[in-house]
Amino acid sequence: MTYLPHTDSDRAEMLEAAGVERVEDLFRDVPEACRFPELRLPEPLSEMELLAELRAMSEENQDADHFPCFLGAGAYHHYVPRVVDAIISRSEFYTAYTPYQPEVSQGTLQSIFEYQSMICALTGMEVANASHYDGATATAEAVIMALNVARGKRGRVLLSPTLHPEYRAVVRTYAQGTGIQIAGDDARPDLTVPPALPPLDKETACVVVQYPDFLGQVQDLGQLAEQVHAVGALLVVAADPVSLGLLQAPGHLGADIVVGEGQAFGNGLSFGGPYLGIFACRERDVRKMAGRLVGETVDVEGRRGYVLTLATREQHIRRDKATSNICTNEALCALAAAVHLAALGRSGVRKLAELCYHKSHFAASQVAQLPDYHVYDARPFVQEFVVRCPAPVADINAYLLDEWGIIGGYDLARDYPHLPNHMLLCVTEVIRREEIDVLVRGLEDAAKEVAR
Repeated sequence: MTYLPHTDSDRAEMLEAAGVERVEDLFRDVPEACRFPELRLPEPLSEMELLAELRAMSEENQDADHFPCFLGAGAYHHYVPRVVDAIISRSEFYTAYTPYQPEVSQGTLQSIFEYQSMICALTGMEVANASHYDGATATAEAVIMALNVARGKRGRVLLSPTLHPEYRAVVRTYAQGTGIQIAGDDARPDLTVPPALPPLDKETACVVVQYPDFLGQVQDLGQLAEQVHAVGALLVVAADPVSLGLLQAPGHLGADIVVGEGQAFGNGLSFGGPYLGIFACRERDVRKMAGRLVGETVDVEGRRGYVLTLATREQHIRRDKATSNICTNEALCALAAAVHLAALGRSGVRKLAELCYHKSHFAASQVAQLPDYHVYDARPFVQEFVVRCPAPVADINAYLLDEWGIIGGYDLARDYPHLPNHMLLCVTEVIRREEIDVLVRGLEDAAKEVAR
């Protein structure tokens, strides 16, 4: 924080500039009976004392930096290299607005172009935009784009029941009042088999699935893509970018649009935001894509330069021709992701995914040995897996936090009522083996204390 005490000379100079003699004169328009109420404020503190008090207050937070965190479900605790903060803290980045004037915005434009390039490499797609608000917004925009690609001739959208519940909710919010028919997401997913979707037909504009899905499980996108394309629909894949370091890219499996939550790269949990909406598609559909796009070109002297291209926002063209009126560029979050990806490199991204994979599978094997718990591991997973517990998840999580100092998993009964006592556990690279051991002992004790 900034600590700027005022000296007597500072106060005198400000009062002179304001044209008054005393601070009290600034309140002359306030009725006298209402002036200077007794606020019972604490005594003033020095800079050193104030920082010590704020530090002590911050230590009361139950956050992922102080407690082992096994909670994922769309927001993940990953290590962010220090180089990320060093770059995004430069004033030319964190104070920049949308780079409408390329002649003075080459640095910002190039950073966005590099981000887009890395997202294309990660997702296996041909074009990526300059990002959206978050994964949920990107998913909703993908649905709108698929409808635009169909030129209004198709009005049916199928959502997988294992698509993130918040993504499904945002899609339905976007669709309100449009006549779009949304189906599939009200099914009750079975943890032992891939989620079922309603039959595809010529009215289907797109199918939206998650990879890995909200339950952490990986399904065969290639076979699904063939079925979707057979009826002329588009396949939209909401992908976890960290898992793509290990899994085959959705673009190589037939996806037409790839979206996702990019928070895991370069952006901390941050109390829920701001986050980063990844959006990539095929070049053939680029003119239907929402959001900003930075392209590479040359100037009149043949020098390489970067510009906003295909700007189809309502501010740039006629409103009825715009592809989106919500296409805010989360440039600083995108820059953080780009710096993180560049620091890791191709092999580093794969290593990160492998660490998550092996640690989560080790945790699953240990929890599976507990007699009162059942781990669903028949289908592939990367960093999240489902555990059936002997008691309500809320009670077990409260016990883990109070008695063991552990932030437990996600209570699936919140979104899937047919899965009571089912917990979604997440293990990322920051979790140590000792912390997994503590989790297992905590779950074992919880079975005795909470479930009895």
